[in-house]
Amino acid sequence: MPTPFRDGDVDTSAIAFNVGKWMHAGLGGIVALGTNGESGLLDDGESDQVLAAVRESVPADRVLIAGTGRESTRATIAATRRAAALGADAALIRTPSFFKTMSTPALLVRHYTAVADASPIPILLYSFPNATGVAFSADSVARLAEHTNIVGMKESGTDAAQFAQFVDIAPPSFAMLAGTGTVFYPDLCLGAVGGILAIAAVVPEMCLRILKAVREGRYDVARQLQKEMTTLARLVTSGFGVPGLKAALDLAGYKGGDPRPPLVPAPAEAREQIRAELARVLEVV
Repeated sequence: MPTPFRDGDVDTSAIAFNVGKWMHAGLGGIVALGTNGESGLLDDGESDQVLAAVRESVPADRVLIAGTGRESTRATIAATRRAAALGADAALIRTPSFFKTMSTPALLVRHYTAVADASPIPILLYSFPNATGVAFSADSVARLAEHTNIVGMKESGTDAAQFAQFVDIAPPSFAMLAGTGTVFYPDLCLGAVGGILAIAAVVPEMCLRILKAVREGRYDVARQLQKEMTTLARLVTSGFGVPGLKAALDLAGYKGGDPRPPLVPAPAEAREQIRAELARVLEVV
């Protein structure tokens, strides 16, 4: 979920509007304060404000996952405990990356184990090496997956062999989640149980159709839907990033608005590319 702003502040009315539409579309839950939520640009008070606003609009039978990763273990534990108190059902925790050359597999195991031990809610590992420069090893994932309070992992890479390896080394109860819309279908075929996707904020119905088709064994249908969605998914992530995603939300009838500085709004040419591709995808949906 991107975080909407108005006059530079968190826009809680826009949050309620967007979450209501996403819930009506049928999504299984909301991830607030992830990478696309501009979490790194929010202070702790604003982060808590976002979670409180989202919790009010997410029904009890859907999941609210909070991004609570911080650079220190201490701060991550504190953020996770605050998220739990605000009603989050689980926490999505990115790898610390400021000291990336020292973020060894052993360091990651220590960090996540300490957080999981202290957390009152289940946690999900968040792997996004393209953004953080820190990657999980298969061995570290296998060790962390044994912890009873570490229940899954969002893998935002596009390496199919690595995704398959993570699925294979973790126990069946460990939920592997696709983290990139451009490879949602192949990740599902490799064992993902769902996805945490930027593109699902723009065209949730398309993502749900892919998931349903795979679960029903209609792989040709799912593969074609993925083909139709891939270009738009790329435009709102690696193509134009958070500004592009927010522009796409505006074009799709949600409340995206401008990103927080130092990010700047998507330029006119980017919006036109997104507008054209979104119109094409919506014809398919």
